[in-house]
Amino acid sequence: QVQLVESGGGFVQAGGPLRLSCAASGLTFSGYAMGWFRQTPGKERAFVAAISRDGGVTGYVDSVKGRFTISRDNAKNTVYLQMNSLKPDDTAVYYCAANPTSYIRIYYSSPSEYDYWGQGTQVTVSS
Repeated sequence: QVQLVESGGGFVQAGGPLRLSCAASGLTFSGYAMGWFRQTPGKERAFVAAISRDGGVTGYVDSVKGRFTISRDNAKNTVYLQMNSLKPDDTAVYYCAANPTSYIRIYYSSPSEYDYWGQGTQVTVSS
């Protein structure tokens, strides 16, 4: 079955970096657009970043543009989220998700467009 396993979360001071990884198994990774979402208590899961199947097209929520970078390695079945200049408002549980799209150069920003989800990894940014 499809499994997405996030790692790399943790505790960091404001201004610092973290790199999240999401390892996928049970699927043909290059056939999936990938996304990162985050959620805080009492709020809905929110879009952070997404990447097309071939890695050539990416999208970000405005609040992370210029600070976060999404990338993927189809040979390693892994998608990454490099987070720099972290702020306390970035504190959340971060989830990766997979969309089995037939389109090679499209990304998706709505949680409802994703079929598979990881278990999440906590990111805590202290001020």
